[in-house]
Amino acid sequence: MILDINTEARQEILDAVSGLSDEVLNKKVEEDRWSIMQVLEHLYLIEKAVTHSIADQIENGENKEVSKKPIEMSVDRSTKAEAPSFAQPSNEFITLNEMKEKLAASRADLTKLAESAEAKILEQRTYPHPAFGDLSLKQWIPFIGYHEKRHLKQIEEVKQELVR
Repeated sequence: MILDINTEARQEILDAVSGLSDEVLNKKVEEDRWSIMQVLEHLYLIEKAVTHSIADQIENGENKEVSKKPIEMSVDRSTKAEAPSFAQPSNEFITLNEMKEKLAASRADLTKLAESAEAKILEQRTYPHPAFGDLSLKQWIPFIGYHEKRHLKQIEEVKQELVR
């Protein structure tokens, strides 16, 4: 199913942060690096924005032929990427319960959209990605899961540094 990678990645993310205190989740190991909570907020902001963009393209986009892109390469962290301004997390203290609610809401919106959209429309409409160029809406949906798997590695790195 189109959402399988998203479901798998989200569970891995939630498992990775389970049992960590809100204080630990909001702690930065270095001033210029994100805390684990900021990573979670970034994932929420990306999912929310992508869902909005997909909905907009379903409603207002034009059909365009586009080749399938290697979105699974998103998990490779050897190439750094700067988050777009709309996806930059805040410096506010956020509890895990608050963030879980936000992540559940953004996932519910994406799931509803993915399950209600016509498959043909998802294949024919596109939206540009900063690294891959034009992606079909069909590829944007699992991209969110691969993006989360990329950040799962980041979360694990920060966790290791916090427990030293």
